[in-house]
Parts: sequence; structure tokens; C-alpha cells
Amino acid sequence: MTETKHDADVAFIEALAKLLRENDLTELQVKREYGEDDSLNVRVSRIMQMAPAAAPAPIAAPTATAAQAPAASAAPEDPAAHPGAVTSPMVGTVYMQAEPGAPSFISVGQQINEGDTLLIVEAMKTMNHIPAPRSGTVKRILVEDGAPVEYGAPLVILE
Repeated sequence: MTETKHDADVAFIEALAKLLRENDLTELQVKREYGEDDSLNVRVSRIMQMAPAAAPAPIAAPTATAAQAPAASAAPEDPAAHPGAVTSPMVGTVYMQAEPGAPSFISVGQQINEGDTLLIVEAMKTMNHIPAPRSGTVKRILVEDGAPVEYGAPLVILE
């Protein structure tokens, strides 16, 4: 496969991921035919996070007290907005170890150095090592081994 064709395929996949986000779709599958024995099969999907159901409004609304204020600020935060979030640079499948049965690259609480491999994202049959952008401690791992990820999805929280 030529580099030009590879670049065009990557641009095509990124466009599909953008289409998926902009139209609030959960999955999109396309087969692109180049010739008799040459094609590209792409399936782009994302995990939809359901918003918690709103609690029914009380009949008689109590007055707000100082004790209720912290509970309102304890709403779940968006991991992608966290300053230590490491996001996926591509659409693909996440692998937490180099091969089945091998130890995971990272675990929660582990100290890592800049450039250490956090995980692998497989895209178009290519294993892409995702390096740590800085040294720190792994606070949260937001993906599971073998899970599909989309471009920009938060993978890990480092602090």
C-alpha cells in the first residue's frame, strides 16, 4: 500500500469519526472498493454514556442549606475535560498489554516516566504505542482491554 493511499485512508476514517460525532451515531460501517482484490472495511463505533435520570421534583421545595451546596458540586466530572487526560490520537481498538497473557503496561497508582508506553491502539492492523506525554502517576484507566475507542476519547488520567 502506498503512503498516499494510506494517508487517504486515514483521512477517510477521521472523516467517518467526525460524521459519527456530529450526527450522534453509535456505529458506522463502510466498505470501500479499490479494485478486484483491494478494499478497505471500516467500522467506527463509540460507547454512548447515558446521562443519569433526573430525579423527580419535590412537591414542596426545601430551602437550600449550606450542607446541600457541596453535594451539587460533587457531580461526576467529564474525564475528557480533566487536565491530566491522555486522549486517543486515532480510532481503533485498545490493548493494555503487548500480547495476550503479558502484564499490562500500566496500573492505577503506578509511577510512569515521559515516553513510557501507556497502552496500544490498533488501527488498520497497525499496533500504535501510546506514550506518556509527561511523567506522573496513573490515577485512572478509562478504557478496557479490547474496547473500541474513537479519536479524542480519554484513555488515562495522569497526575
